[in-house]
Amino acid sequence: MKIQDVRAKAFAMPLNNPAYPRPPYKFYNREFVVINYRTDPELLRAVVPEPLEVIGDTVAYEFIRMPDSTGFGDYTETGQVIPVRFTTASGEVQEGGYVHAMYLDDNAPIAGGREIWGFPKKLASPKISHEQETLVGTLHYGSVLCVTATMGYKHRELDLAPLAKAMAKPAFMIKIIPHVDGSPRICELVRYYMEDVTLKGAWTGPAALQLFEHAMCDVARLPVHEVVSASHYVADLTLGLGEVVFDYLKADSPAN
Repeated sequence: MKIQDVRAKAFAMPLNNPAYPRPPYKFYNREFVVINYRTDPELLRAVVPEPLEVIGDTVAYEFIRMPDSTGFGDYTETGQVIPVRFTTASGEVQEGGYVHAMYLDDNAPIAGGREIWGFPKKLASPKISHEQETLVGTLHYGSVLCVTATMGYKHRELDLAPLAKAMAKPAFMIKIIPHVDGSPRICELVRYYMEDVTLKGAWTGPAALQLFEHAMCDVARLPVHEVVSASHYVADLTLGLGEVVFDYLKADSPAN
């Protein structure tokens, strides 16, 4: 294979049989179960990196069922998103979410999510099930139960407009790619948006959330003090590609 052929083919690993196809990635009937809870604000500040700033004392714990996604297939994901604000170089203040942790059961979106955007994805076994009148979410890391979430099934419909506005906000994460000597070669704050969102329905109801300690699945680092709200909704969307807004390896990196 010629050098120019390598350059033309290379977009993901392995070179000759990539773990995932080229974007865009579209999701159909993507089901969200999101439980917002209060935790210790000092713990939030300890895990959220500058130049992001923590807003309040809440965390969104998410279970997401993806039965039909282009390139990534059929899988389930779960994790924690922290409300933050980001100030751009022009002085614009953006509110969004910092993606703190993600656990899922499918190799392609783990590889693609980490390599393209920098999503903090790890292999585990999340599950959403409908048990009579209850939505149940669980996360096992290996054989160990790390999360149990329950929510009343479609107790009340939600107004779609505020939810659509919330989904239009950006999300942030840190993309880290090591050099061959083990030092960081890329360490960047990345911003992305969900695009072409079509909400198909949204509901709320009573909810409960339990997080259990685990050495390699540290969701309990941000403990539950009080459940604030819960939502269950279904949407079609496109996962927008990211943009670098801060480079941690450049001391004078501007915020974009």
